[in-house]
Amino acid sequence: MPYFDIKIPKSIARALKLPVSDARRQQLKVLKKLLKKARFTQFGQLYKFDEILLSRHPGKRFQQIVPTYNYSKIYQEWWYKTLEGIPDVCWPGVIKYFALSSGTSEAASKYIPITKELIRGNTITSFKQLLSLTRYEDVPKRAIGKGWLMLGGSTQLQKGPTYYAGDLSGIQQKNIPFWFLGLGLYKPGKKIAKVKDWSTKLEEVVENAPNWDIGFIVGVPAWLQLCIEKIIERYKLNNIHELWPNLAFYVHGGVAMEPYKKGFEKLLGKPITYIETYLASEGFLAYQSRQDTRGMQLSLNNNIFFEFVPFDDVNFDAEGNMVDNPQAYMIHEIEENKDYAILISTNAGAWRYAIGDTVRLTDKEKCEIIITGRTKHFLSLVGEHLSVDNMTRAIEMASEELNIFIPEFTVAGVPHGNFFAHEWYVGTNDKADEKALAKIIDDKLKVLNDDYEVERRHALKAVTVKILPEQIFMDFMNAKGKVGGQHKFPRVLKGKMQDEWKSFLAKHSLDKNI
Repeated sequence: MPYFDIKIPKSIARALKLPVSDARRQQLKVLKKLLKKARFTQFGQLYKFDEILLSRHPGKRFQQIVPTYNYSKIYQEWWYKTLEGIPDVCWPGVIKYFALSSGTSEAASKYIPITKELIRGNTITSFKQLLSLTRYEDVPKRAIGKGWLMLGGSTQLQKGPTYYAGDLSGIQQKNIPFWFLGLGLYKPGKKIAKVKDWSTKLEEVVENAPNWDIGFIVGVPAWLQLCIEKIIERYKLNNIHELWPNLAFYVHGGVAMEPYKKGFEKLLGKPITYIETYLASEGFLAYQSRQDTRGMQLSLNNNIFFEFVPFDDVNFDAEGNMVDNPQAYMIHEIEENKDYAILISTNAGAWRYAIGDTVRLTDKEKCEIIITGRTKHFLSLVGEHLSVDNMTRAIEMASEELNIFIPEFTVAGVPHGNFFAHEWYVGTNDKADEKALAKIIDDKLKVLNDDYEVERRHALKAVTVKILPEQIFMDFMNAKGKVGGQHKFPRVLKGKMQDEWKSFLAKHSLDKNI
């Protein structure tokens, strides 16, 4: 069915046609809407949402009255009640769904509230992104009406006393609009999507792949690449386009695509368009709305109120923890090419909530950002302030220079005599000299980051590289029960995760003689 024949419900259509206005006005409109809806909740009563709504400057008053939160603080003070089925805590009603989100650095799962309003908001942002594709040039528009292979978490959710819990991707897929299901666009379909075991789900996808006409693939690069490799191997293909000739778009997010592209493109018969999204467990924050741009447009007029905290020594300690009363700015107040930690307030009862990501505004007029890393996934042992974005770009440049494919890497800071060093673990199946690779990465980082260049002359005394097979990284994730779905390998190792990684490598070396 052609894309333009798709019938979108009127409620969603109205939302998609919101009038365009300046960023400040859009965001204040969103904030007022959130405050009005939640003013009779326990949270809204304590923090005087009615008073904020009557203020001449509700944005500033909101920042003055409502404290900032990380997950631990908001869970211990508020969200634990919603797990007990108590209604009207931070958002009206009983919370029916919780997204389980542990990332790769937390021991216990986080329970992120998911409401029907948030799901609807995510859906609306998804359609805005879909409509933006019609403005792309030199891409096959017919692919827009083809199947969408969404390789995410299981839709078979865990049942709690008053709620269901699971991956956000599983919750979102469980609530896919009925008309989208009716058109037959959603793959792998409801039955396969329910499968919890990743290996079994992957086998089912491979088995059914010839029955589908796929135009879009959606998911984390490492797991999608593995899936496509298995399809090609099973059906003895030269590339995936021999089976899916209309495959034209890859929607990805959560991890930089650049390290995976070289290996991924070996699986293709023709170029595809990569579209980055910023879909966190807490909401759909931004998406790439223009062709040939690195930035993603913030979703300012839907259901999220954004604030930005400068990612510096004033607002964060050495471990990446935000201070109690940070400097926080609205979208119209921030500057391009500076790193900010992001705070969001949403229609799922997150208020001034630090999601742990750092972003950089790349285009102030279009409100486009890039994700530069995590507040706790950065290295600054001695003031080098090395971001995940710096690391990813250095790896990309090194792989180009040596003509090798590096899909996975991670970095740890370690003592070096009386000073410090960076230990890199690089996943590649190509041949490379560890010392040569270390020198190239080091040299690239000196160009990319002035602070790093200064500290390499002082307290940061060494940079080493250990080359490992790609499979080692997946085996580690498997050992931790973090396979498939939204799980990504951490780019920076600290604390318990660093100890577990080193123990795993020591055991693996003995078992496999690597």
